[in-house]
Amino acid sequence: MKLGLQLGYWQRNADDATETVLTAERLGYDSIWTAEAYGSDVFTPLAWYGARTSRIKLGTSIAQMSARPPVTTAMTAMTLDHLTGGRLLLGIGASGPQVVEGWYGQPFAKPLTRTREYVDIMRQVWRREEPVTSDGAHYPLPLPDGLGKPLKLITHPLRPDIPLYLGAEGPKNVALAAELGQGWLPLFAFPSKIEEMYGEALSGAAPGFDVAAMVMVMISDDVQAALDGVKMMLTLYIGGMGARHRNFHADIIGRMGFAEAAERIQALYLAGKKDEAFRAIPDELADGISLVGPPGRIKERLELWRQSPVTSLLVMGPRDEKSLTIIRDLVLN
Repeated sequence: MKLGLQLGYWQRNADDATETVLTAERLGYDSIWTAEAYGSDVFTPLAWYGARTSRIKLGTSIAQMSARPPVTTAMTAMTLDHLTGGRLLLGIGASGPQVVEGWYGQPFAKPLTRTREYVDIMRQVWRREEPVTSDGAHYPLPLPDGLGKPLKLITHPLRPDIPLYLGAEGPKNVALAAELGQGWLPLFAFPSKIEEMYGEALSGAAPGFDVAAMVMVMISDDVQAALDGVKMMLTLYIGGMGARHRNFHADIIGRMGFAEAAERIQALYLAGKKDEAFRAIPDELADGISLVGPPGRIKERLELWRQSPVTSLLVMGPRDEKSLTIIRDLVLN
């Protein structure tokens, strides 16, 4: 199992994690990952960290498709991959209606079809076999009835096939990741239920396909306090990160077997009862998607992850060297 560090996106203030990244590289972590929502972007921090490191892989989880046309993401990825000596892992995703429509002012329509077109165009850009064209409905190239002509990337990419990961939660999107990509980035993974939920979707994956699961890790002798930290994150995602009638995060929690709880949590959160929403999250759910407690407990629960389809753990939470060292020893030794 490979080990990565998920840095996420900046919260209220700028978050230069250079020292944490240097520590992770020194300790033998395989990768670091950044994210974006509607604050800090996903690529600039990676360029910053890439200039200060030499080995660790640099992942986006995720670059939102609606933030950039596919050729822009392809150019950015190619440039960063060149500058860092071929260390980029490009994770992309459709995001959700709230962000796509509310922040980018674009319709959230047919995410599977859009993703397929997006990936095809990026790979045309990187391979430079012909000028880039697309007759898809979402990203037609060149623009029909205009003055444009098909163009080919000026710069020769360092790698004609940059490793591509898809952020996906629904079974159809996961199946698309298995078909098109080199990896899948699940936000919430309940290791003992992945096979039941996604086994069929993952059946088409090529050998070496990377299931890179993001998992909150909290090293603490107070297990309940650590679980409460996980619940705070779940309260926001289940309750508020999505529209009332279309919340992909609440849907996935439902498919894990907590549909009734997810519905209650969202209803309480949207009614302004955030404390009650927090208390409505089952301990079993918080514990199932995280690794919390003293090192011995985490070591024991790691076996569930080793027995699952997960091949990379992307750790969320710890930033100090002591915690990163403990996690490294538990996962890699």
